[in-house]
Amino acid sequence: MKEIHDLSREDQMTLMDEMTKAALAVKEVATVLKGSPPTKINTGALGNICPQLHIHVLARYQGDKAWPGPVWGACPAVPWAEKLKEVMDAISVQLQN
Repeated sequence: MKEIHDLSREDQMTLMDEMTKAALAVKEVATVLKGSPPTKINTGALGNICPQLHIHVLARYQGDKAWPGPVWGACPAVPWAEKLKEVMDAISVQLQN
């Protein structure tokens, strides 16, 4: 499956519900970690390099290094392994709510 429009109508609605839940979790966790709510939550289904259906959910802040453009390719990637577990755990908790 490569595209949202390839899904059945029921699966499209399920995906929308899951995307909304993920966006709310990302917004909550970003707010806690940064001390203020994101300017925007970006949701996208790109997949040009990895052609299977997957959704990106990103918290964006006005003034971030890529603002207002897309994050992909805007600047070199920076590993943040030390925060990864904390963020993943926080998002997992939010998704359980």
